[in-house]
Amino acid sequence: MVPLIVNTSDPMAKVRVVTTKDYSTKTLKTLHTIGVLHVEESEELKPIDKEAIEQERRKIGELLTSINDILAYMPKGEGVSLGEDVEVIYTRPFDEVDNEVRLLCTKLSNMHQRATNLNNDIKELTELTRYLGSLERQADIRLQDLNFSGSYLFSRVFVFPNELFETSYSKLRDYILGSLSGAVENETVLYAIAKVENQETIESAVEDGGGRILPIPGEDLTLRKFLEAADGNIHSLEEELAKLHTEIESKTRENLEKLVLFREALSAETERLAVLEKACEAKYVTLIEGWIPESTVETAISELRENVGYVFIDTRKPEQAEEPPTKTRNATAVKPFEVIVNLFGTPKYKEWDPTPITAYFFAIFFGIMLGDVVYAALLILFARLGLRLLVDDPKTEGFKLFQRIIYISSGVALVIGVLTGSYLGNFYEFFGIESLTPAIFSGIQKMFSDPVSFIQFSLIIGLVHVNIAHVLALIKGIKERQKSAVPNKVGLFMLQIGAIPLIMVFILGMDIPWLTGQIPTILMSIAIIGLVLIIVSSLMEKGAFLGGIFWLFDVTGLLGDVMSYARLAGVGLATYYLAYCFNLMAELLKGMMPAGIVQAVVGTLIFILVLLVGHMLNLALSGITCFVHSLRLCFVEFLFKFYEGGGRAYSPFRLKARPAFVKV
Repeated sequence: MVPLIVNTSDPMAKVRVVTTKDYSTKTLKTLHTIGVLHVEESEELKPIDKEAIEQERRKIGELLTSINDILAYMPKGEGVSLGEDVEVIYTRPFDEVDNEVRLLCTKLSNMHQRATNLNNDIKELTELTRYLGSLERQADIRLQDLNFSGSYLFSRVFVFPNELFETSYSKLRDYILGSLSGAVENETVLYAIAKVENQETIESAVEDGGGRILPIPGEDLTLRKFLEAADGNIHSLEEELAKLHTEIESKTRENLEKLVLFREALSAETERLAVLEKACEAKYVTLIEGWIPESTVETAISELRENVGYVFIDTRKPEQAEEPPTKTRNATAVKPFEVIVNLFGTPKYKEWDPTPITAYFFAIFFGIMLGDVVYAALLILFARLGLRLLVDDPKTEGFKLFQRIIYISSGVALVIGVLTGSYLGNFYEFFGIESLTPAIFSGIQKMFSDPVSFIQFSLIIGLVHVNIAHVLALIKGIKERQKSAVPNKVGLFMLQIGAIPLIMVFILGMDIPWLTGQIPTILMSIAIIGLVLIIVSSLMEKGAFLGGIFWLFDVTGLLGDVMSYARLAGVGLATYYLAYCFNLMAELLKGMMPAGIVQAVVGTLIFILVLLVGHMLNLALSGITCFVHSLRLCFVEFLFKFYEGGGRAYSPFRLKARPAFVKV
């Protein structure tokens, strides 16, 4: 969505480029060609920068381990043709590669983990059936009785190596009340029942004797039924594991080329970082840092990695205390008016860019004050052909933007001239034409030709313009939690809502039909509350003494700001009536010549000369005056209320795309 009122600057990223001194020239040339880095003064490479290189190496090592673990599941080696794709992967930003590798490895690793869990379940269940099978041949005991804990007795199943069983059992014999034992290959399984009071002694003796406790499932089954069910479970798990292995192999083979590509690219990256790490230790590196628009970070990183052999690039977002340069991103139609805003001050990085709203009102103010079709057309022609003669280099970006400001502002003046029927003032009357204004716009012509109506119209525009500034100041105050600014702006709005209708009726004598009954009292109350808020905010900001005085300036300042827009009518009427006077003067001087050939020749020459000199003078004065007063209204009455400026313009390190201008 295109910002219509204010804009924000392009998000920036802090970039630090570390390379060996052998590659510093090539790195600078690459950055010069890319043309996006706003270079800042670099500090000495700190341990934290070296740590960043080491940290990236560790991340790459983790990714390589993950990839190798996945490739290990391939049943046999397979050849993979990589072609030139390794370079493509290698030059991509590390964060992008990191995210893609982790996403791919996570999917496959989850499958591997599931396979590992299934394999462990099969091993545990197989082992359990082997041990319990030796006991089942002697007695079909319930599982719950094999692992029983009561208030007087407990039972456990222990497993011993055959060579340690006799020694351990001799120590346990005196504590055991009943037991069963069975041999399983090189181990002996012992089911023992004993008193609870001897449990700790027995379990310690088992552990010391090289034995262990066999975990028993808590199912309510006999040994025979459990072993029968376990055989079926083992078979099901083995089938599931076989299917999963097939799926893993299929998925791995499906992504095999991509995995190998990533492995080769990451291996090259870790070798490159190892060289840079050693160069850091020897202080054999060059550090370049600055700011890059976030939208161009990936492109810049790719270009650097493609063109420079050994380079480390670290990017991060701006810290709270940092003030990056400002890269504006206004629409083409309003971009020329950045010149106007920059005359006041370049926007700070975290500040609103008021170029859009400034563009609208500057062009409107200029158009209202000039408001003549011929003058506007001549200004456009001058901007196209004559303005370049006043500057050293007409190919600069600043000149082109200023030229477009004149085009746009004069275009508005031309439209207003058509609406009001102003062509060199009233020049058309020499040809017997009463008016060139279309009938549908006769009301506009009447308003602009009547001084009182024109002034009223100008003040209404001023009221709107000033209050837009106060609304923006209120929003800014809320965002920045300015305790005094918020009540001040709310108070100003309430004062206007309550006081303006009352002034129009009771002082100016205007008729407002709805202003009857209790409405005047309500409006008066609103105005008083607004005035109180203004006083309170002034006291909060400036203290009791100064605040008690300066609140008056807030109220009178609002009135003064709005009255300042009367200059729109003043300059507009002056432009028209000066043109009218030159037309009248030319006609009078021609009429003063003796009748006949003298009047026809000499009188006509004087007529033309007066018109040319007079209108050229009026055009020059009006053009300068309209521009200056439009600036004044945008700066003093508008920007001062919410805009600070003081930022740094984004100036990237780039090659000149145009020939340099040399003055001889």
